[in-house]
Amino acid sequence: MCRCRGRILQVAVTAYTTLVRGVPDLVMMLLIYFGGQRLTNLAAGALGMGRVDVSPFVAGVLALGFVYGAYLTETFRGAYLSVPRAQIEAAMALGLRGMRLQRLVVLPQLTRMALPGTANVWQVLVKATALVSVIGLQDLVGLADAAGKTTREPFVFFSAVLLVYLGITWVSTQLFARAERRTALVGRDAH
Repeated sequence: MCRCRGRILQVAVTAYTTLVRGVPDLVMMLLIYFGGQRLTNLAAGALGMGRVDVSPFVAGVLALGFVYGAYLTETFRGAYLSVPRAQIEAAMALGLRGMRLQRLVVLPQLTRMALPGTANVWQVLVKATALVSVIGLQDLVGLADAAGKTTREPFVFFSAVLLVYLGITWVSTQLFARAERRTALVGRDAH
């Protein structure tokens, strides 16, 4: 359970993270694309507007953000819960309160603890971007598929996509490793 005030918020956050993490990304993407289109048009009709088309790009961004937001919620929840309560109490005894307490005591530790999980979620998110081709967005996979069908050389184009994804993954790994080293405790090895 989350460490948040208010039972309603706690139930809502738990329901969101449990539901979203329990549904396959592709199913969620299709639901948001088609369901979002329908809800948008219902709202537009109620306001006396005409039909509104939700682009595959917008649906893809919303779906990926909605799904991976649930994973990041759990990552940051775990990092927040890992901050020792005694340190928060000690900071309060020294007169730190509110945002100053969060900025000087909680946030530095939360960042250090959340970075490995955030890096992992980012890598999975990068790979999940390939799913947006299913809803009609011409991403790398969709373009490679079209080019492969035209030239009858799909292996060449999908190999190029593989190299692009590996490049993005490699650069991301280096950036997150650098961030982890910068936030590591002095005298301790970073992962």
